Amino acid sequence: MNWRALLAFIHDLTATAVMWLAAYWIRFNFDVSPEFLAASFQALAWVMPLYAAIYLKFGLYRGIWRYASMGDLRRLLIAVGLGAMATAGVVYMIQAPGVPRSVLLLHPILLLLAMGGSRFLYRAWKDGHLLSSNLHEGQPVLVLGAGDAAAMLLKDLSRSSGWRVVGLLDDDAAKHGRRLADVPILGPLASVAGHAGRFGVTHAIIAMPSSSAGQRRRAAELAGAAGLIVLTVPAMADVLSGKVSVSQVRKVELEDLLGRDPIQLDDEGLHRLLTGRCVLVTGAGGSIGSELCRQIAHYAPARLVFFEQSEFVLYRIEQEFAAQFPEVGIACLVGDVKDEASLGAAFAAHRPEVVFHAAAYKHVPLMENENAWQAVRNNVLGTLRVARAAMAAGVGKFVMVSTDKAVNPTNVMGASKRLAEMVCQALQTESPNTHFVTVRFGNVLGSSGSVIPRFREQIARGGPVTVTHPDIIRYFMLIPEAAQLVLQAGLMGQGGEIYVLDMGEPVKIVDLARDMIRLSGYSEEEVKIVFTGLRPGEKLFEELLADGEHTLPTPHPKLRIARAQAALSAEEMADLLAWLRGAPQEEQDVKQRLMRFVPEYRPRQTE
Repeated sequence: MNWRALLAFIHDLTATAVMWLAAYWIRFNFDVSPEFLAASFQALAWVMPLYAAIYLKFGLYRGIWRYASMGDLRRLLIAVGLGAMATAGVVYMIQAPGVPRSVLLLHPILLLLAMGGSRFLYRAWKDGHLLSSNLHEGQPVLVLGAGDAAAMLLKDLSRSSGWRVVGLLDDDAAKHGRRLADVPILGPLASVAGHAGRFGVTHAIIAMPSSSAGQRRRAAELAGAAGLIVLTVPAMADVLSGKVSVSQVRKVELEDLLGRDPIQLDDEGLHRLLTGRCVLVTGAGGSIGSELCRQIAHYAPARLVFFEQSEFVLYRIEQEFAAQFPEVGIACLVGDVKDEASLGAAFAAHRPEVVFHAAAYKHVPLMENENAWQAVRNNVLGTLRVARAAMAAGVGKFVMVSTDKAVNPTNVMGASKRLAEMVCQALQTESPNTHFVTVRFGNVLGSSGSVIPRFREQIARGGPVTVTHPDIIRYFMLIPEAAQLVLQAGLMGQGGEIYVLDMGEPVKIVDLARDMIRLSGYSEEEVKIVFTGLRPGEKLFEELLADGEHTLPTPHPKLRIARAQAALSAEEMADLLAWLRGAPQEEQDVKQRLMRFVPEYRPRQTE
């Protein structure tokens, strides 16, 4: 027992003795006769050793008074209660004279108040809530939300003078006018502007990690419209796992505003699909491919094979897995999806049972003109050769990542991905063992080549932020969400399906730009938005279904099956393969041939 624990032990024994005598004084109205006073002192000779043994048995001195908690109070209550029962038992067994029954009742009550009160007074003093109160120190801030996360936040912030919470806001009317950790709950979220002006607040912290994404977005928009710098607490899962403290607030990011509710996955089914199996991912170092690898790693595959053309991104994901997933066996293969020999060697060496094909050229303007032929060869011929290698190796499930740009395409990238979808559907007719599944979704926040990183760079330079058209809209989702739904679709697919993801509501790109400017702490006067005109092959909006397509529901609420048009015939497949094996083509020739294979493809004429 160290000196602090010894001091606490002496304190408790002293409190036991003093409260025993106090119980006599109260019992006799502060006029104790010499006879009963002597009896009280005689009883202490065995009362104090009895309580001392119980205190030590229940570990009252393992905790730290500075952090006294409800758990400490519970142990204290049990120890004092047992001490009271043991004392009463001894009194009746030995027929101890001069111990009134009222003293046996009063003593544990007084003792509990003395021991518990001293612990929590000490903690209050250490936390600065007594003589050296810091209630008027720190920067004033409003907290949006008055639930469990807000209570944890207030507890953490009370130990620091960096912030001073002046009030809480919550839409639950039953909480209005009440207090949480001695901080008033002022009213609904919509009143944030009025209270910010009243208290001179410049910051707001959103403490609603368990609320829906829509509720968090509304809170951020209300605080932002009030001119406040908006912060948020970490995800509750990270707080409960001990990764971070709830007081480690950060600025609200665009992903917080566009984020959606968590996806419910069929974990049992995904374990059957992936656990203990060899899984190969093409384009494993890309935005979607790398996230697919991370998600797959959670299901303990026997081996995870990374097939990637770029040495740099392959090295990066190899290093990440060595640090984050050391228990997962991996194989890192540099290779081109158009290279039959490399694919054949990879599939023969590792015999994958599940393949996720994420390798693609996807940047629309870059693939539209000079690189049109390379886009078609990579996206179509690459898919064909990976698919045939999978068939030859007896792969059970082949999942291709597609895009909403494949729907009524106006650009080479979209047309090439639609043609790749048609190739997979055609191969399904000649493949009884390999089940081909296609997953089609929209833009992914933060992926390479997406609009978000470009906006961030432009804002960091002071602007302007360039948007192609004031009316252009896109569907967005987070990278983890996209990868999870790809896995779920891969599990559900029986062969030949094109799954369409629920992308939520489309977002205007100009609104996205405005949100990013505001979240960066600027106004549109400081960082201007400039419209540059649609780029080659770009559409004002992307569809998830082509003309003539319709969808069928699936057991998963965020996945539907597109009933796509007929796949390629055997003659068309032979014609396609001969074309892709031929000499490089000029841009116009590529587009003309694409229109033959993909009837809905209509190249957008640039002005």
